[in-house]
Amino acid sequence: MINKKSRDEIKRMRHAGHIVALVHAKMKEVIEPGISTKELDDIAFRIIKENKAIPTFLGYSGFPASICASINEQVVHGIPDEKTIVKEGDIISIDVGATYGGMVGDGAWTYPVGQVSTDVQKLLKTTEEALFAGISQMREGNVLDDVSKAIERVAKRENLGIVRQYGGHGVGHQMHEEPFLFNYSVGDKTLLKQGFAIAIEPMLNLGVDDVEVADDEWTVSTVDKKPSAHFEHTVLVTEDEPLIITQLMA
Repeated sequence: MINKKSRDEIKRMRHAGHIVALVHAKMKEVIEPGISTKELDDIAFRIIKENKAIPTFLGYSGFPASICASINEQVVHGIPDEKTIVKEGDIISIDVGATYGGMVGDGAWTYPVGQVSTDVQKLLKTTEEALFAGISQMREGNVLDDVSKAIERVAKRENLGIVRQYGGHGVGHQMHEEPFLFNYSVGDKTLLKQGFAIAIEPMLNLGVDDVEVADDEWTVSTVDKKPSAHFEHTVLVTEDEPLIITQLMA
């Protein structure tokens, strides 16, 4: 069952999403060669707590941090630690959730560390474009597969791998709610209705689609060790344009 969000729930979700956006604004500022993923996690934790919210990821199914920090071939769910230091030419995907007033905002972005290769620049640009292509289909009367097809179309145009085992999801009272959103077409005819909130999150690879989970039972990486990018916004279906929840409010 997909839960439609009330006006009050949307208000709280927007505040949660604003806090997620505050974290990402800071990540963009501080990510540079030499910083550890543990330092990034500490910064995110502080921002979330200062804004009277709860780090949604911390303790979720046993996850030990407030952010996922995934470097280069790591797709998602990288665990921050003090020994992992980002260096020039890396890319790092930061995924963060904040819970405010019982409602969740969830957003991810992949950041270049200094100068990155032309191929990696294209990967980042295309994955971000795929995200916004999916967002553009979050309209009342469309179906869920319209979102999936829009993402897939952009990925295929640039011959990028599409992560198959992971995708977007409903979000609100919980971080993961129905429906599951594939980043490629599966023919899902679930009708999008006003009040539906979905975390749209394309994960695209420079190489093959296939990924594997590390021995830590969290970190997901591409099997061919080629770079992967991950961009995510929480988006609400409205009576008009799609509303991006995980952005800074005026």
